[in-house]
Amino acid sequence: MYPPAMEQEPVGMDGRTASHVALVLVLAAAVSRVVPHPWNCTPVIGMALFGGAKFRRTWWAVLVMLASLALGDVVLGFFPYPGMLWVYGTISALVLVGRLLKNRRGLVPPMVAALAGGFVFYLVTNFGVWAAGQLYPRTASGLVACYVAGLPFYGNQVVGDLAFTASLFGLYELAHRYRIRPHALAG
Repeated sequence: MYPPAMEQEPVGMDGRTASHVALVLVLAAAVSRVVPHPWNCTPVIGMALFGGAKFRRTWWAVLVMLASLALGDVVLGFFPYPGMLWVYGTISALVLVGRLLKNRRGLVPPMVAALAGGFVFYLVTNFGVWAAGQLYPRTASGLVACYVAGLPFYGNQVVGDLAFTASLFGLYELAHRYRIRPHALAG
């Protein structure tokens, strides 16, 4: 049995509706950054991949991602911060990876991209912490120490990456498959 706000047959969405659905999902995920959550269990990797895959224009996907990050960082009191270029640059690159998912179907490709993208994010942003030279010496052992210190946070990151990626792509697919009927909600 389907909720009354959905049709049973797959009817798809027009381009404008699809864009609105994608934007609402990204904004909802962005809001989740500012509510209490386990450290590093955030939607940013999923948002970047999803935005890259679902927004028609790459520049719009990057802009939405960077604005979402910046607004969340302002609300959390972290803006600006040392190393933000490493974070924002990596997220922008992951939007481009999301473009590769544009014509892929199913959850496997986005989940593989989330695991790979999250690992790249971990490597790049921890490298940025080490390169700043404020917490770790700029030596090979300092770099290793930096990566080891980041491992406890990486576990939560993987959970967030997978959960939010599955949620964003999955909810979008449901909305695409079963067109929402606003008048049915009014009842």
